Amino acid sequence: MSGGQMTAGRYLADSAGEHQGLAVVLFTVFVSVTLAITAWAGRRRSSSEEFFAGGRMFSPMENGFAIAGDYMSAASFLGISGLIALFGYDGLLYSVGFLVAWLVVLMLVAELVRNCGRYTLADVLSARMRQRPVRIAAGTSSVVVSVLYLVAQMVGAGSLVGLLIGGQGTAPRTWAVIGVGALMVFYVSFGGMRATTWIQIVKTVLLISGTVMLTVMVLVRFHGNVDDLLHAAATGSGHGDAFLAPGLKYGGSWSSRLDFISLGLALVLGTAGLPHILSRFYTVPTARSARRSVVWAIGLIGAFYLMTIVLGFGAAAVVGSDTVRSSNAAGNTAVPLLAEALGGGSGSTWGTVLFAVVGAVAFATILAVVAGITLASSASVAHDLYTALRRPVARHGRRDPAEEAMEQDEVRVARFAAVGIGAVAIALSLLAQDQNIAFLVGLAFAVAASANLPALLYSLFWRRFTTRGSVWAIYGGLVPALVLVVLSPVVSGRPDALFPGVDFHLFPLENPGLVSIPLGFLAGWLGTVLSPEPADPGRYAETEVRSLTGAGAV
Repeated sequence: MSGGQMTAGRYLADSAGEHQGLAVVLFTVFVSVTLAITAWAGRRRSSSEEFFAGGRMFSPMENGFAIAGDYMSAASFLGISGLIALFGYDGLLYSVGFLVAWLVVLMLVAELVRNCGRYTLADVLSARMRQRPVRIAAGTSSVVVSVLYLVAQMVGAGSLVGLLIGGQGTAPRTWAVIGVGALMVFYVSFGGMRATTWIQIVKTVLLISGTVMLTVMVLVRFHGNVDDLLHAAATGSGHGDAFLAPGLKYGGSWSSRLDFISLGLALVLGTAGLPHILSRFYTVPTARSARRSVVWAIGLIGAFYLMTIVLGFGAAAVVGSDTVRSSNAAGNTAVPLLAEALGGGSGSTWGTVLFAVVGAVAFATILAVVAGITLASSASVAHDLYTALRRPVARHGRRDPAEEAMEQDEVRVARFAAVGIGAVAIALSLLAQDQNIAFLVGLAFAVAASANLPALLYSLFWRRFTTRGSVWAIYGGLVPALVLVVLSPVVSGRPDALFPGVDFHLFPLENPGLVSIPLGFLAGWLGTVLSPEPADPGRYAETEVRSLTGAGAV
Protein backbone atom coordinates (compact mmCIF):
# COMPACT_ATOMS: atom_id res chain seq x y z
CA MET A 1 0.00 0.00 0.00
CA SER A 2 1.34 3.45 -0.92
CA GLY A 3 1.82 6.25 1.56
CA GLY A 4 -1.10 8.21 0.07
CA GLN A 5 -3.43 5.23 0.45
CA MET A 6 -2.32 4.70 4.06
CA THR A 7 -2.93 8.38 4.81
CA ALA A 8 -6.40 8.23 3.23
CA GLY A 9 -7.19 5.06 5.19
CA ARG A 10 -6.21 6.69 8.50
CA TYR A 11 -8.18 9.82 7.55
CA LEU A 12 -11.35 7.88 6.83
CA ALA A 13 -10.96 5.79 9.96
CA ASP A 14 -10.46 8.88 12.15
CA SER A 15 -13.40 10.75 10.65
CA ALA A 16 -15.72 7.76 10.68
CA GLY A 17 -16.45 8.00 14.39
CA GLU A 18 -17.53 11.61 13.97
CA HIS A 19 -19.88 10.78 11.10
CA GLN A 20 -21.23 7.47 12.31
CA GLY A 21 -23.80 8.62 14.87
CA LEU A 22 -25.39 11.30 12.70
CA ALA A 23 -25.27 9.13 9.58
CA VAL A 24 -27.05 6.28 11.36
CA VAL A 25 -29.74 8.65 12.66
CA LEU A 26 -30.36 10.09 9.17
CA PHE A 27 -30.41 6.61 7.59
CA THR A 28 -32.91 5.48 10.20
CA VAL A 29 -35.20 8.47 9.62
CA PHE A 30 -35.29 7.95 5.86
CA VAL A 31 -35.82 4.20 6.11
CA SER A 32 -38.62 4.75 8.64
CA VAL A 33 -40.38 7.21 6.33
CA THR A 34 -40.10 4.86 3.35
CA LEU A 35 -41.35 1.90 5.39
CA ALA A 36 -44.36 3.96 6.46
CA ILE A 37 -45.07 4.81 2.81
CA THR A 38 -44.83 1.13 1.92
CA ALA A 39 -47.22 0.14 4.73
CA TRP A 40 -49.71 2.79 3.57
CA ALA A 41 -49.51 1.69 -0.06
CA GLY A 42 -49.70 -1.99 0.89
CA ARG A 43 -53.18 -1.54 2.36
CA ARG A 44 -54.66 -1.01 -1.10
CA ARG A 45 -56.09 -3.76 -3.27
CA SER A 46 -53.31 -5.69 -5.00
CA SER A 47 -54.69 -5.94 -8.51
CA SER A 48 -52.14 -6.19 -11.30
CA GLU A 49 -52.91 -2.61 -12.38
CA GLU A 50 -52.41 -1.33 -8.85
CA PHE A 51 -49.24 -3.37 -8.24
CA PHE A 52 -47.52 -2.78 -11.60
CA ALA A 53 -48.84 0.70 -12.53
CA GLY A 54 -50.00 2.30 -9.28
CA GLY A 55 -53.59 2.46 -10.57
CA ARG A 56 -52.46 4.85 -13.39
CA MET A 57 -53.49 7.77 -11.21
CA PHE A 58 -50.26 9.80 -10.90
CA SER A 59 -50.17 13.33 -12.28
CA PRO A 60 -47.53 14.36 -14.86
CA MET A 61 -45.64 16.32 -12.21
CA GLU A 62 -45.64 13.44 -9.73
CA ASN A 63 -44.58 10.99 -12.40
CA GLY A 64 -41.92 13.39 -13.68
CA PHE A 65 -40.41 13.57 -10.18
CA ALA A 66 -40.58 9.76 -9.96
CA ILE A 67 -38.91 9.33 -13.37
CA ALA A 68 -36.14 11.66 -12.24
CA GLY A 69 -35.86 9.62 -9.04
CA ASP A 70 -35.58 6.43 -11.06
CA TYR A 71 -32.91 7.90 -13.32
CA MET A 72 -30.65 9.88 -10.99
CA SER A 73 -28.81 6.95 -9.46
CA ALA A 74 -25.74 6.54 -7.29
CA ALA A 75 -23.65 6.61 -10.46
CA SER A 76 -25.09 10.04 -11.24
CA PHE A 77 -24.66 11.63 -7.83
CA LEU A 78 -21.39 10.00 -6.79
CA GLY A 79 -19.88 8.58 -9.97
CA ILE A 80 -20.20 11.45 -12.43
CA SER A 81 -18.96 14.08 -10.00
CA GLY A 82 -16.07 11.77 -9.16
CA LEU A 83 -15.15 11.26 -12.81
CA ILE A 84 -15.17 15.02 -13.42
CA ALA A 85 -13.03 15.52 -10.31
CA LEU A 86 -10.49 13.00 -11.65
CA PHE A 87 -10.60 13.59 -15.42
CA GLY A 88 -12.08 17.06 -15.89
CA TYR A 89 -13.47 17.64 -19.39
CA ASP A 90 -13.62 13.93 -20.26
CA GLY A 91 -15.85 13.29 -17.24
CA LEU A 92 -18.47 15.59 -18.77
CA LEU A 93 -19.36 12.84 -21.27
CA TYR A 94 -21.53 11.15 -18.68
CA SER A 95 -23.46 14.31 -17.79
CA VAL A 96 -24.03 15.20 -21.45
CA GLY A 97 -24.89 11.64 -22.49
CA PHE A 98 -27.38 11.04 -19.70
CA LEU A 99 -29.17 14.32 -20.44
CA VAL A 100 -29.25 14.12 -24.26
CA ALA A 101 -30.70 10.60 -23.97
CA TRP A 102 -33.97 12.10 -22.76
CA LEU A 103 -34.52 13.84 -26.09
CA VAL A 104 -34.65 10.37 -27.69
CA VAL A 105 -37.14 9.27 -25.05
CA LEU A 106 -39.31 12.38 -25.48
CA MET A 107 -39.36 12.45 -29.27
CA LEU A 108 -39.54 8.75 -30.13
CA VAL A 109 -40.69 6.64 -27.22
CA ALA A 110 -42.74 8.09 -24.35
CA GLU A 111 -46.15 8.72 -25.92
CA LEU A 112 -46.09 5.72 -28.27
CA VAL A 113 -45.08 3.29 -25.52
CA ARG A 114 -47.85 4.56 -23.24
CA ASN A 115 -50.44 3.98 -25.96
CA CYS A 116 -49.25 0.51 -26.99
CA GLY A 117 -48.57 -1.28 -23.70
CA ARG A 118 -49.92 -2.06 -20.25
CA TYR A 119 -47.01 -2.73 -17.89
CA THR A 120 -43.80 -3.77 -19.67
CA LEU A 121 -41.67 -3.40 -22.79
CA ALA A 122 -42.87 -6.80 -24.02
CA ASP A 123 -46.44 -5.45 -24.24
CA VAL A 124 -45.30 -3.02 -26.93
CA LEU A 125 -43.12 -5.50 -28.80
CA SER A 126 -45.79 -8.20 -28.88
CA ALA A 127 -48.67 -5.92 -29.88
CA ARG A 128 -48.52 -7.13 -33.50
CA MET A 129 -46.34 -10.24 -33.07
CA ARG A 130 -46.75 -13.78 -31.79
CA GLN A 131 -46.82 -13.46 -28.02
CA ARG A 132 -44.78 -16.35 -26.65
CA PRO A 133 -41.35 -15.94 -28.35
CA VAL A 134 -41.38 -12.15 -28.14
CA ARG A 135 -42.37 -12.06 -24.46
CA ILE A 136 -39.72 -14.62 -23.51
CA ALA A 137 -37.00 -12.69 -25.37
CA ALA A 138 -38.05 -9.27 -24.07
CA GLY A 139 -38.55 -10.54 -20.52
CA THR A 140 -35.12 -12.17 -20.50
CA SER A 141 -33.43 -9.01 -21.77
CA SER A 142 -35.27 -6.82 -19.26
CA VAL A 143 -34.22 -9.01 -16.33
CA VAL A 144 -30.56 -9.04 -17.46
CA VAL A 145 -30.46 -5.24 -17.83
CA SER A 146 -32.19 -4.77 -14.47
CA VAL A 147 -29.84 -7.09 -12.60
CA LEU A 148 -26.78 -5.33 -14.05
CA TYR A 149 -28.20 -1.97 -12.96
CA LEU A 150 -29.06 -3.36 -9.52
CA VAL A 151 -25.53 -4.65 -8.98
CA ALA A 152 -24.12 -1.19 -9.70
CA GLN A 153 -26.43 0.48 -7.18
CA MET A 154 -25.81 -2.07 -4.45
CA VAL A 155 -22.04 -1.93 -4.91
CA GLY A 156 -22.38 1.84 -4.48
CA ALA A 157 -24.42 1.29 -1.32
CA GLY A 158 -21.74 -0.97 0.12
CA SER A 159 -18.96 1.52 -0.57
CA LEU A 160 -20.97 4.45 0.77
CA VAL A 161 -22.11 2.82 3.99
CA GLY A 162 -18.66 1.36 4.60
CA LEU A 163 -17.21 4.86 4.28
CA LEU A 164 -19.80 6.53 6.50
CA ILE A 165 -19.94 4.07 9.37
CA GLY A 166 -16.21 3.57 9.29
CA GLY A 167 -15.75 -0.17 9.18
CA GLN A 168 -12.50 -1.48 7.78
CA GLY A 169 -12.49 -4.54 5.53
CA THR A 170 -15.44 -6.01 3.69
CA ALA A 171 -17.85 -6.72 6.56
CA PRO A 172 -19.60 -3.30 6.66
CA ARG A 173 -20.00 -3.27 2.87
CA THR A 174 -21.33 -6.82 2.91
CA TRP A 175 -23.97 -6.01 5.50
CA ALA A 176 -24.86 -2.80 3.67
CA VAL A 177 -25.49 -4.74 0.44
CA ILE A 178 -27.60 -7.32 2.27
CA GLY A 179 -29.56 -4.59 4.05
CA VAL A 180 -30.29 -2.66 0.86
CA GLY A 181 -31.34 -5.90 -0.85
CA ALA A 182 -33.73 -6.78 1.97
CA LEU A 183 -35.26 -3.30 1.95
CA MET A 184 -35.82 -3.28 -1.81
CA VAL A 185 -37.56 -6.67 -1.65
CA PHE A 186 -39.82 -5.35 1.11
CA TYR A 187 -40.68 -2.14 -0.76
CA VAL A 188 -41.64 -3.99 -3.93
CA SER A 189 -43.35 -7.02 -2.38
CA PHE A 190 -45.61 -5.05 -0.08
CA GLY A 191 -45.97 -1.62 -1.67
CA GLY A 192 -45.80 -2.20 -5.43
CA MET A 193 -45.66 0.73 -7.82
CA ARG A 194 -47.52 3.18 -5.56
CA ALA A 195 -45.01 2.88 -2.73
CA THR A 196 -42.06 2.82 -5.12
CA THR A 197 -43.27 6.00 -6.83
CA TRP A 198 -43.66 7.97 -3.61
CA ILE A 199 -40.26 6.79 -2.37
CA GLN A 200 -38.77 8.07 -5.62
CA ILE A 201 -40.56 11.42 -5.28
CA VAL A 202 -39.23 11.88 -1.73
CA LYS A 203 -35.74 10.88 -2.91
CA THR A 204 -35.84 13.40 -5.79
CA VAL A 205 -36.74 16.25 -3.44
CA LEU A 206 -33.92 15.29 -1.07
CA LEU A 207 -31.37 14.84 -3.87
CA ILE A 208 -32.18 18.09 -5.66
CA SER A 209 -32.18 19.99 -2.36
CA GLY A 210 -28.83 18.55 -1.30
CA THR A 211 -27.28 19.16 -4.72
CA VAL A 212 -28.53 22.77 -4.82
CA MET A 213 -27.11 23.40 -1.35
CA LEU A 214 -23.65 22.07 -2.26
CA THR A 215 -23.64 23.86 -5.63
CA VAL A 216 -24.46 27.20 -3.99
CA MET A 217 -21.73 26.65 -1.40
CA VAL A 218 -19.15 25.92 -4.12
CA LEU A 219 -20.14 29.00 -6.13
CA VAL A 220 -20.14 31.21 -3.01
CA ARG A 221 -16.65 29.97 -2.15
CA PHE A 222 -15.45 31.27 -5.53
CA HIS A 223 -17.66 34.41 -5.35
CA GLY A 224 -19.77 33.23 -8.28
CA ASN A 225 -16.82 33.36 -10.65
CA VAL A 226 -16.86 30.17 -12.72
CA ASP A 227 -13.55 31.11 -14.33
CA ASP A 228 -11.85 31.09 -10.94
CA LEU A 229 -13.48 27.74 -10.14
CA LEU A 230 -12.17 26.14 -13.34
CA HIS A 231 -8.64 27.51 -12.87
CA ALA A 232 -8.59 26.30 -9.26
CA ALA A 233 -9.83 22.87 -10.42
CA ALA A 234 -7.07 22.69 -13.04
CA THR A 235 -4.51 23.53 -10.37
CA GLY A 236 -5.97 21.09 -7.83
CA SER A 237 -6.05 18.28 -10.37
CA GLY A 238 -2.31 18.30 -10.89
CA HIS A 239 -2.80 18.25 -14.67
CA GLY A 240 -2.93 21.99 -15.30
CA ASP A 241 -4.73 23.18 -18.43
CA ALA A 242 -4.92 19.60 -19.77
CA PHE A 243 -7.62 19.01 -17.12
CA LEU A 244 -9.94 21.40 -18.99
CA ALA A 245 -9.22 19.95 -22.45
CA PRO A 246 -10.34 16.68 -24.09
CA GLY A 247 -8.13 13.62 -23.94
CA LEU A 248 -7.19 13.10 -20.29
CA LYS A 249 -9.19 9.85 -20.05
CA TYR A 250 -10.24 9.14 -23.63
CA GLY A 251 -7.20 10.41 -25.52
CA GLY A 252 -4.00 8.82 -26.68
CA SER A 253 -4.58 5.32 -28.04
CA TRP A 254 -7.11 4.45 -30.74
CA SER A 255 -8.89 2.11 -28.34
CA SER A 256 -9.49 4.98 -25.89
CA ARG A 257 -11.01 7.11 -28.63
CA LEU A 258 -13.27 4.26 -29.73
CA ASP A 259 -14.25 3.67 -26.11
CA PHE A 260 -15.32 7.32 -25.96
CA ILE A 261 -17.63 6.81 -28.96
CA SER A 262 -18.89 3.48 -27.64
CA LEU A 263 -19.75 4.89 -24.23
CA GLY A 264 -21.45 7.92 -25.78
CA LEU A 265 -23.65 5.69 -27.96
CA ALA A 266 -24.59 3.52 -24.99
CA LEU A 267 -25.52 6.49 -22.80
CA VAL A 268 -27.54 8.36 -25.43
CA LEU A 269 -29.42 5.33 -26.78
CA GLY A 270 -29.63 3.16 -23.67
CA THR A 271 -32.15 5.21 -21.70
CA ALA A 272 -34.97 4.50 -24.16
CA GLY A 273 -34.44 0.77 -23.57
CA LEU A 274 -34.23 0.72 -19.76
CA PRO A 275 -37.16 -1.36 -18.41
CA HIS A 276 -37.61 0.62 -15.19
CA ILE A 277 -37.84 3.90 -17.16
CA LEU A 278 -40.31 2.54 -19.73
CA SER A 279 -42.55 1.13 -16.98
CA ARG A 280 -43.03 4.64 -15.57
CA PHE A 281 -45.02 5.68 -18.65
CA TYR A 282 -47.81 3.29 -17.61
CA THR A 283 -48.43 4.99 -14.26
CA VAL A 284 -50.21 8.01 -15.81
CA PRO A 285 -53.74 7.98 -17.27
CA THR A 286 -52.99 9.20 -20.82
CA ALA A 287 -50.23 9.43 -23.42
CA ARG A 288 -50.30 13.22 -23.13
CA SER A 289 -49.58 12.83 -19.43
CA ALA A 290 -46.65 10.55 -20.27
CA ARG A 291 -45.18 13.19 -22.59
CA ARG A 292 -45.64 15.92 -19.99
CA SER A 293 -44.01 13.65 -17.39
CA VAL A 294 -40.91 13.45 -19.55
CA VAL A 295 -40.83 17.25 -19.84
CA TRP A 296 -40.89 17.51 -16.03
CA ALA A 297 -38.19 14.85 -15.81
CA ILE A 298 -35.96 16.60 -18.37
CA GLY A 299 -36.15 19.84 -16.37
CA LEU A 300 -35.21 18.15 -13.11
CA ILE A 301 -32.55 15.91 -14.61
CA GLY A 302 -31.06 18.74 -16.68
CA ALA A 303 -30.71 20.98 -13.62
CA PHE A 304 -29.21 18.11 -11.64
CA TYR A 305 -26.56 17.22 -14.23
CA LEU A 306 -25.56 20.87 -14.63
CA MET A 307 -24.98 20.96 -10.89
CA THR A 308 -22.91 17.74 -10.93
CA ILE A 309 -20.49 19.59 -13.23
CA VAL A 310 -20.04 22.30 -10.59
CA LEU A 311 -19.62 19.65 -7.87
CA GLY A 312 -17.04 17.71 -9.89
CA PHE A 313 -14.88 20.72 -10.63
CA GLY A 314 -15.51 21.94 -7.09
CA ALA A 315 -14.14 18.70 -5.65
CA ALA A 316 -11.00 19.02 -7.77
CA ALA A 317 -10.57 22.65 -6.69
CA VAL A 318 -11.38 22.35 -2.98
CA VAL A 319 -10.39 18.77 -2.12
CA GLY A 320 -7.87 18.00 -4.85
CA SER A 321 -7.90 15.13 -7.34
CA ASP A 322 -5.12 13.25 -5.55
CA THR A 323 -7.04 13.26 -2.25
CA VAL A 324 -10.18 12.01 -4.00
CA ARG A 325 -8.22 9.29 -5.78
CA SER A 326 -6.49 8.24 -2.56
CA SER A 327 -9.79 7.69 -0.77
CA ASN A 328 -11.42 5.90 -3.71
CA ALA A 329 -9.68 5.08 -6.98
CA ALA A 330 -12.94 5.46 -8.96
CA GLY A 331 -13.68 8.88 -7.45
CA ASN A 332 -16.93 7.78 -5.78
CA THR A 333 -16.16 9.70 -2.56
CA ALA A 334 -15.62 13.08 -4.25
CA VAL A 335 -18.99 14.59 -3.24
CA PRO A 336 -18.90 13.49 0.44
CA LEU A 337 -15.33 14.77 0.77
CA LEU A 338 -16.33 18.05 -0.91
CA ALA A 339 -19.23 18.47 1.53
CA GLU A 340 -16.94 17.93 4.48
CA ALA A 341 -14.36 20.40 3.15
CA LEU A 342 -17.02 23.05 2.49
CA GLY A 343 -18.30 22.63 6.04
CA GLY A 344 -14.90 23.32 7.58
CA GLY A 345 -12.97 20.10 7.12
CA SER A 346 -12.49 16.94 9.16
CA GLY A 347 -13.25 17.42 12.86
CA SER A 348 -15.43 20.50 12.37
CA THR A 349 -19.10 20.40 13.37
CA TRP A 350 -20.47 21.59 10.04
CA GLY A 351 -18.06 19.37 8.15
CA THR A 352 -19.37 16.36 10.04
CA VAL A 353 -22.99 17.41 9.51
CA LEU A 354 -22.62 18.02 5.77
CA PHE A 355 -20.70 14.78 5.27
CA ALA A 356 -23.42 12.77 7.00
CA VAL A 357 -26.26 14.60 5.21
CA VAL A 358 -24.72 13.99 1.79
CA GLY A 359 -24.17 10.35 2.69
CA ALA A 360 -27.80 9.99 3.77
CA VAL A 361 -29.02 11.63 0.52
CA ALA A 362 -26.86 9.26 -1.51
CA PHE A 363 -28.23 6.31 0.46
CA ALA A 364 -31.79 7.51 -0.21
CA THR A 365 -30.89 7.75 -3.89
CA ILE A 366 -29.73 4.15 -3.95
CA LEU A 367 -32.77 2.79 -2.11
CA ALA A 368 -35.23 4.54 -4.44
CA VAL A 369 -33.46 3.42 -7.61
CA VAL A 370 -33.13 -0.22 -6.56
CA ALA A 371 -36.84 -0.30 -5.67
CA GLY A 372 -37.80 0.93 -9.14
CA ILE A 373 -35.48 -1.50 -10.90
CA THR A 374 -36.62 -4.47 -8.82
CA LEU A 375 -40.27 -3.70 -9.53
CA ALA A 376 -39.63 -3.47 -13.29
CA SER A 377 -37.70 -6.74 -13.37
CA SER A 378 -40.22 -8.63 -11.23
CA ALA A 379 -42.99 -7.32 -13.50
CA SER A 380 -41.11 -8.73 -16.49
CA VAL A 381 -40.81 -12.12 -14.79
CA ALA A 382 -44.50 -12.26 -13.84
CA HIS A 383 -46.19 -10.48 -16.74
CA ASP A 384 -43.87 -11.67 -19.53
CA LEU A 385 -41.91 -14.82 -18.72
CA TYR A 386 -44.40 -16.55 -16.43
CA THR A 387 -47.38 -15.54 -18.55
CA ALA A 388 -45.75 -16.64 -21.81
CA LEU A 389 -44.69 -20.00 -20.42
CA ARG A 390 -47.72 -20.89 -18.35
CA ARG A 391 -50.83 -18.98 -19.41
CA PRO A 392 -52.49 -17.50 -22.52
CA VAL A 393 -52.47 -13.73 -22.95
CA ALA A 394 -55.05 -11.64 -24.77
CA ARG A 395 -53.67 -9.98 -27.89
CA HIS A 396 -53.44 -6.25 -28.53
CA GLY A 397 -53.85 -5.40 -24.85
CA ARG A 398 -57.52 -6.51 -24.75
CA ARG A 399 -58.46 -8.14 -21.48
CA ASP A 400 -60.66 -11.24 -21.62
CA PRO A 401 -62.20 -12.99 -18.56
CA ALA A 402 -59.33 -15.50 -18.35
CA GLU A 403 -56.84 -12.65 -18.14
CA GLU A 404 -58.90 -10.94 -15.45
CA ALA A 405 -58.82 -14.17 -13.43
CA MET A 406 -55.03 -14.37 -13.43
CA GLU A 407 -54.39 -10.89 -11.98
CA GLN A 408 -53.80 -12.17 -8.46
CA ASP A 409 -51.60 -14.93 -9.84
CA GLU A 410 -49.36 -12.40 -11.62
CA VAL A 411 -49.01 -10.26 -8.50
CA ARG A 412 -48.11 -13.32 -6.42
CA VAL A 413 -45.45 -14.38 -8.93
CA ALA A 414 -44.06 -10.82 -9.04
CA ARG A 415 -43.62 -10.81 -5.27
CA PHE A 416 -41.74 -14.11 -5.32
CA ALA A 417 -39.70 -12.83 -8.29
CA ALA A 418 -38.68 -9.76 -6.29
CA VAL A 419 -37.24 -12.04 -3.62
CA GLY A 420 -35.36 -14.13 -6.20
CA ILE A 421 -34.01 -11.12 -8.10
CA GLY A 422 -32.97 -9.52 -4.83
CA ALA A 423 -31.04 -12.65 -3.84
CA VAL A 424 -29.26 -12.81 -7.22
CA ALA A 425 -28.39 -9.10 -7.09
CA ILE A 426 -27.04 -9.44 -3.54
CA ALA A 427 -24.84 -12.38 -4.52
CA LEU A 428 -23.43 -10.64 -7.61
CA SER A 429 -22.90 -7.41 -5.67
CA LEU A 430 -20.85 -9.21 -3.03
CA LEU A 431 -18.62 -10.58 -5.80
CA ALA A 432 -18.23 -7.13 -7.43
CA GLN A 433 -17.66 -4.97 -4.35
CA ASP A 434 -14.38 -3.56 -5.68
CA GLN A 435 -15.65 -2.80 -9.19
CA ASN A 436 -16.29 0.66 -10.66
CA ILE A 437 -20.00 1.42 -10.44
CA ALA A 438 -19.80 3.77 -13.43
CA PHE A 439 -18.66 0.85 -15.58
CA LEU A 440 -21.51 -1.36 -14.36
CA VAL A 441 -24.07 1.34 -15.17
CA GLY A 442 -22.52 1.93 -18.58
CA LEU A 443 -22.74 -1.81 -19.20
CA ALA A 444 -26.46 -1.84 -18.35
CA PHE A 445 -27.03 1.06 -20.76
CA ALA A 446 -25.07 -0.72 -23.50
CA VAL A 447 -27.11 -3.91 -23.13
CA ALA A 448 -30.38 -1.95 -23.12
CA ALA A 449 -29.36 -0.03 -26.25
CA SER A 450 -28.20 -3.22 -27.99
CA ALA A 451 -31.14 -5.51 -27.21
CA ASN A 452 -34.23 -3.49 -26.31
CA LEU A 453 -33.97 -0.33 -28.40
CA PRO A 454 -33.64 -1.93 -31.89
CA ALA A 455 -36.66 -4.15 -31.30
CA LEU A 456 -38.66 -1.24 -29.87
CA LEU A 457 -37.94 1.19 -32.72
CA TYR A 458 -38.48 -1.43 -35.43
CA SER A 459 -41.76 -2.48 -33.84
CA LEU A 460 -43.07 1.08 -33.68
CA PHE A 461 -41.88 2.38 -37.05
CA TRP A 462 -41.20 -0.50 -39.49
CA ARG A 463 -44.27 -1.92 -41.23
CA ARG A 464 -42.50 -5.13 -42.39
CA PHE A 465 -41.08 -6.04 -38.97
CA THR A 466 -41.88 -9.64 -37.98
CA THR A 467 -41.82 -11.90 -34.94
CA ARG A 468 -38.53 -13.48 -36.02
CA GLY A 469 -37.05 -10.01 -36.53
CA SER A 470 -38.09 -8.98 -33.03
CA VAL A 471 -36.58 -12.06 -31.39
CA TRP A 472 -33.37 -11.83 -33.45
CA ALA A 473 -33.01 -8.11 -32.64
CA ILE A 474 -33.20 -8.78 -28.90
CA TYR A 475 -30.88 -11.77 -28.78
CA GLY A 476 -28.66 -10.36 -31.54
CA GLY A 477 -27.87 -7.37 -29.30
CA LEU A 478 -28.02 -9.05 -25.89
CA VAL A 479 -25.69 -11.99 -26.50
CA PRO A 480 -22.87 -10.06 -28.28
CA ALA A 481 -22.97 -7.34 -25.60
CA LEU A 482 -22.50 -9.87 -22.80
CA VAL A 483 -19.88 -11.90 -24.67
CA LEU A 484 -17.84 -8.81 -25.56
CA VAL A 485 -17.84 -7.70 -21.93
CA VAL A 486 -16.55 -11.11 -20.82
CA LEU A 487 -13.78 -10.84 -23.43
CA SER A 488 -12.95 -7.20 -22.57
CA PRO A 489 -10.00 -5.93 -20.49
CA VAL A 490 -12.43 -5.12 -17.69
CA VAL A 491 -12.77 -8.83 -16.88
CA SER A 492 -9.18 -10.01 -17.44
CA GLY A 493 -5.75 -8.92 -18.61
CA ARG A 494 -5.26 -5.84 -16.39
CA PRO A 495 -4.27 -5.30 -12.74
CA ASP A 496 -7.67 -3.70 -12.03
CA ALA A 497 -9.69 -6.35 -13.91
CA LEU A 498 -12.27 -8.61 -12.28
CA PHE A 499 -9.83 -11.54 -12.65
CA PRO A 500 -6.38 -9.89 -12.67
CA GLY A 501 -4.46 -13.16 -12.50
CA VAL A 502 -5.55 -14.40 -15.94
CA ASP A 503 -5.71 -12.93 -19.41
CA PHE A 504 -8.35 -14.10 -21.88
CA HIS A 505 -9.43 -10.71 -23.19
CA LEU A 506 -9.78 -10.55 -26.97
CA PHE A 507 -11.93 -7.40 -27.28
CA PRO A 508 -9.96 -4.15 -26.74
CA LEU A 509 -12.85 -1.87 -25.65
CA GLU A 510 -14.34 -1.57 -22.17
CA ASN A 511 -17.84 -0.78 -23.40
CA PRO A 512 -19.36 -3.05 -26.10
CA GLY A 513 -21.90 -0.52 -27.42
CA LEU A 514 -20.00 0.45 -30.56
CA VAL A 515 -20.22 -3.15 -31.82
CA SER A 516 -23.27 -4.64 -30.09
CA ILE A 517 -25.73 -1.80 -30.83
CA PRO A 518 -25.29 -2.03 -34.64
CA LEU A 519 -25.43 -5.83 -34.34
CA GLY A 520 -28.83 -5.56 -32.64
CA PHE A 521 -30.23 -3.43 -35.46
CA LEU A 522 -28.62 -5.68 -38.09
CA ALA A 523 -30.01 -8.85 -36.50
CA GLY A 524 -33.52 -7.35 -36.42
CA TRP A 525 -33.32 -6.44 -40.10
CA LEU A 526 -31.86 -9.81 -41.08
CA GLY A 527 -34.45 -11.76 -39.08
CA THR A 528 -37.24 -9.82 -40.78
CA VAL A 529 -35.83 -10.30 -44.28
CA LEU A 530 -35.38 -14.05 -43.70
CA SER A 531 -38.69 -14.53 -41.90
CA PRO A 532 -40.93 -17.24 -43.43
CA GLU A 533 -44.08 -15.41 -42.32
CA PRO A 534 -44.67 -11.88 -43.63
CA ALA A 535 -45.84 -9.08 -41.36
CA ASP A 536 -49.59 -8.58 -41.08
CA PRO A 537 -50.31 -5.09 -42.54
CA GLY A 538 -53.68 -4.97 -40.79
CA ARG A 539 -52.15 -5.51 -37.35
CA TYR A 540 -49.47 -2.95 -38.05
CA ALA A 541 -52.11 -0.41 -39.11
CA GLU A 542 -54.06 -1.10 -35.93
CA THR A 543 -50.93 -0.68 -33.80
CA GLU A 544 -49.94 2.50 -35.62
CA VAL A 545 -53.36 4.09 -35.09
CA ARG A 546 -53.32 3.09 -31.46
CA SER A 547 -49.78 4.40 -30.87
CA LEU A 548 -50.50 7.76 -32.51
CA THR A 549 -54.01 8.39 -31.22
CA GLY A 550 -54.32 6.36 -28.04
CA ALA A 551 -57.48 4.65 -29.31
CA GLY A 552 -57.95 1.45 -27.32
CA ALA A 553 -55.11 2.17 -24.90
CA VAL A 554 -55.67 0.93 -21.34
